[in-house]
Amino acid sequence: MTIRVLLADDQALLRSAFRVLVDSEPDMEVVGEASDGAEAVRLTKEQRADVVLMDIRMPGTDGLAATRMISADPDLADVRVVILTTFEVDDYVVQSLRAGASGFLGKGSEPEELLSAIRIAAGGQALLSPAATTGLISRFLAQEDPADDDRDPARGERLDSLTGREREVLVQVAGGHSNDEIAERLEVSPLTVKTHVNRAMAKLGARDRAQLVVIAYESGLVRPRVE
Repeated sequence: MTIRVLLADDQALLRSAFRVLVDSEPDMEVVGEASDGAEAVRLTKEQRADVVLMDIRMPGTDGLAATRMISADPDLADVRVVILTTFEVDDYVVQSLRAGASGFLGKGSEPEELLSAIRIAAGGQALLSPAATTGLISRFLAQEDPADDDRDPARGERLDSLTGREREVLVQVAGGHSNDEIAERLEVSPLTVKTHVNRAMAKLGARDRAQLVVIAYESGLVRPRVE
């Protein structure tokens, strides 16, 4: 299956470079380019993109708003958004993960990393850059002001629907560990871990592992650590 990729960035030169890279791969193709978030949402629908490489800062409708629109559209439930950012330590990235993005990648990443990220996102198999993403979420949630808390209190209650093992697995996912690593830690098979992850996602209404990490922190199951 060919992975259909949409490029959303206001810099034409970057889009051109990404297009050459993506189109050079036999298992993926660029199906459209957008210079702002509104155009990205429209083209995602029209071109039936599988993965959107989304810049955060764009004129008009920015990448954060566009990510929210895509994740809120039932017809685009299978679309995965990967945030591209120049500033990897950026609270917009956390907001994007909350809005439904599958993960983030620095614009300075190596070509192989970008291509791998597209394949991982398309397969819905793992959180992108798990350790980095987890650390980012941890730092920014730790800095939030409890008096200005707009988080969903129902998420904490929804954790009650998880079995003990599902909660254990969720803690490990929030730690940035892969299914194989979790299986080794809990002494179960990777398939069993995958089953627990899928069940936790269904019960908590998470699109993917990235949102599971956010929920784990927001609900208080995992406490942020500040280095």
